[in-house]
Amino acid sequence: MSCRPALRPALTAATAAALLLLAAPAVTATAGPSESVTVDPVGRVAADGTVTLSGTYRCTGNSGPVFVSSSVGGKSSTTRHGIGGTRAVCDGAEHRWVNTGKPAPDPVEPGAARVEATVMELRPAGGLPLPHFHAAAERDVTLTAS
Repeated sequence: MSCRPALRPALTAATAAALLLLAAPAVTATAGPSESVTVDPVGRVAADGTVTLSGTYRCTGNSGPVFVSSSVGGKSSTTRHGIGGTRAVCDGAEHRWVNTGKPAPDPVEPGAARVEATVMELRPAGGLPLPHFHAAAERDVTLTAS
């Protein structure tokens, strides 16, 4: 992409602002009365370190693409690992989500863990997609070896 030098600082600032918004904690998101996300009580860790998490979601009223993201961390750790993302359908019906990912550089071990799931939309706003949170949930889970 080529742009005039005078536009580069503005584009850089807009991009930085969007990234900061995306990094905002999902636990502050509030779900509408007909929107929700759940996390299943058991996740899986494969022998190669791949983690699989799942649950359900329900959302309505989107104008941009919507995703269910998830992260996992130890119950006593502040380190979190993003585990995939699933494209969501916001039609008001309940749907299943399953996310799979391989945390690096530190693998996740079977046992007790804390999982966070978020239903987030990238809404167009003045030509820049900004995050809109539909629902968020945190849950203690058990990761089993698979």
